[in-house]
Amino acid sequence: MLSSEFSTLLSGRYVEIRMLPLSFKEFLSFYEFAPDVAMDDKFQKYLQFGGMPILRQFEFNEARSFEALEGIYNTVILRDVLRRNKTADPALLQKLVLFLCGNIGSITSPNNIGNVLSDEGDIKKSKRKAGTNIAGKTVDNHIRMLKNAFIVYAAGRYDIKGKQLLKTLDKNYIVDLGFRNMLLGFRDADRGHILENVIYLELLRRDYRVHIGKIGDTEVDFVAEKPTGKLYVQVTDTMLAESVKERELRPLRAIRDNHEKVVLSMDRSYITSYDGIKTLNVIDFLLSD
Repeated sequence: MLSSEFSTLLSGRYVEIRMLPLSFKEFLSFYEFAPDVAMDDKFQKYLQFGGMPILRQFEFNEARSFEALEGIYNTVILRDVLRRNKTADPALLQKLVLFLCGNIGSITSPNNIGNVLSDEGDIKKSKRKAGTNIAGKTVDNHIRMLKNAFIVYAAGRYDIKGKQLLKTLDKNYIVDLGFRNMLLGFRDADRGHILENVIYLELLRRDYRVHIGKIGDTEVDFVAEKPTGKLYVQVTDTMLAESVKERELRPLRAIRDNHEKVVLSMDRSYITSYDGIKTLNVIDFLLSD
């Protein structure tokens, strides 16, 4: 059952415990590695194969692992989405998943997605005239279906200065990078967004409510909140270039409260703070308590 069905069928007499694929720390304890395998290489395997526990039996064989992921993906799409949503368009749903996997961590709107997918020109050609755009409402409904099936997670935008949630331009993240790599092929070119996806899911595991932060004309990757406090997080592959360092630090410097601020990257440097803004290695963060 999906959680949206619980209240109807169980009349409120249930406790919902949401599960995510393996974290990196769990991944390390789940798999066996040779003693000479470096931690960075283990992390690369995590980025490539993701955290679905069933893949352990294939020992990082890419062909067998991706076949298993494809089976899981097709089952979820066919059972948890299409069978439960009679109005769902299978072709649109598949195109939408591919689009979201290729644009993780990017701000998108249903209208813009509809325009992009319409330009591809093969979504229900028989039912719409050539040149007619897919409505943003239709795209939004299909994204909701994917969210309800826990394939996609959406992070809304939060106005840090105004202290209010904004209603438009979410970011979407895939539940497991293995599915993304199975669908699109493993590409390391957009590593920054891949790392962002990993950190987003990790913050959820640590019981944070996670939003995208907006302050002035800049953006903070994540505003993570608990009843006990708040954490501002920027994620980037590297801060070695001066321009990138300034880009990542600028929005955090603009925040005037005293909550913790951190930039996560793959860098390892003796510099651990800029004006009180912490810098941490992504792997060290994932392995921390």
